[in-house]
Amino acid sequence: MNKMHVDSVLKSYDNRQILSDVFMSCTKGEIIGLLGRNGIGKSTLLKIIFGSVRADNKFVKIDNKYIKGLYDNRNLLNYLPQNNFLPNHVKIKTIIKLFCDKKNASIIINNHLIKPLLDKKIKQLSGGEKRIIEIFLIVLSNAKYILIDEPFNGVAPVHKEEIKKLIIEQSENKGFIITDHDYRNILDIATRTVLIYDGGTKEIKNNEELIQYGYLR
Repeated sequence: MNKMHVDSVLKSYDNRQILSDVFMSCTKGEIIGLLGRNGIGKSTLLKIIFGSVRADNKFVKIDNKYIKGLYDNRNLLNYLPQNNFLPNHVKIKTIIKLFCDKKNASIIINNHLIKPLLDKKIKQLSGGEKRIIEIFLIVLSNAKYILIDEPFNGVAPVHKEEIKKLIIEQSENKGFIITDHDYRNILDIATRTVLIYDGGTKEIKNNEELIQYGYLR
């Protein structure tokens, strides 16, 4: 079955419970919008699912395979962190060839947003340009499920629409969990919305429920 199942996630910092009673699922074709107030644990949850942060307890299963850590999720799961992760002194066209197979590298290289940047090094790009490169690399990876943290940060409004279009197109064959501080970008593309509230996850059916839980006013 094409499904990612996340359950029983517990995480505390300095004796303060951050996450408890967390349950999420994601199937191919879904874009899950993960919402919550700043500091409530959205980024931590994505890192726990990916395996880059240790949880006090977690259960993650992808396509009936139990995922214990980073080495178990190869070709199954990929993650775009908030912070830039690409090496500063390498040219864009080289990075694309290193990260992607020939088919996806060709798609990225021929994209009108990427073409003007190919001969530049990462250190020569603006924050928004770096983010665009990173998004394309992660979204067009061969992973079945993609976790994305703050994809629209620093990106020009017109380019945000291009990113939304890319994610929607790729969701035909992949599942996505996305969080961003601007909830409107998330609600624009989400097929389901999940709110982190009081340490747990709540499935959200409409904006009135976001008001009820104090996320919107």
